[in-house]
Amino acid sequence: MSDVYARRRGGLRRRLSMLGALVASISACALLSGPPAQASPPTPIAVSTAHTYLSELTVSTEGSMTGYSRDKFPHWITQSGTCDTREVVLKRDGTNIQQGSDCYPTSGSWYSEYDGATWTAASDVDIDHIVPLAEAWTSGASGWTTAQRQSFANDLTRPQLIAVTDNVNQSKSDQDPAEWLPPRAAYHCMYARMWIQVKHYYDLTVDSAEKTALQSVLNGEC
Repeated sequence: MSDVYARRRGGLRRRLSMLGALVASISACALLSGPPAQASPPTPIAVSTAHTYLSELTVSTEGSMTGYSRDKFPHWITQSGTCDTREVVLKRDGTNIQQGSDCYPTSGSWYSEYDGATWTAASDVDIDHIVPLAEAWTSGASGWTTAQRQSFANDLTRPQLIAVTDNVNQSKSDQDPAEWLPPRAAYHCMYARMWIQVKHYYDLTVDSAEKTALQSVLNGEC
């Protein structure tokens, strides 16, 4: 009986040892990989929802630019510690981003969804407002409070901010989808869904050409 007990005890020890090694291996992998990086804006609404939201948007001619100023949309406000909205998005949308004590990126890279370019210097990257500030102004934001415009300009919850190639963002300027779409056609569907979600959430209007362009993307490129 003692030999049988010893064999059973030895077998149990071996199994416990193997189990311990497996747990240690899994733990090590978890430590090395860390939590998955988002590396992109919040996922926009589904195509079916985009169709619904687009149909619910009020169609109206664009309002006047009278009184508009970017200063009326306070942006790149402090989000946490020394990090402002721009730096948070640079961290979120980049790969292997390291930041200094002032939160400015010191290394890493950014893939621009608009044109497919990759950059390793933060100075080559702009943070684009999917729905531009001036576009928002002429679509209803002129009647908002400064606090409402600040929330819009720093919105990290909706797909309103994205890190992209600086000169591509500058070529977009304040244009809507009837006038400008990302050079990389593969991103048109995503861009339209983002645009529609932001406009719908903030109850902004669309003009007829803008709505037609968005509908065309949803029907033909999604």
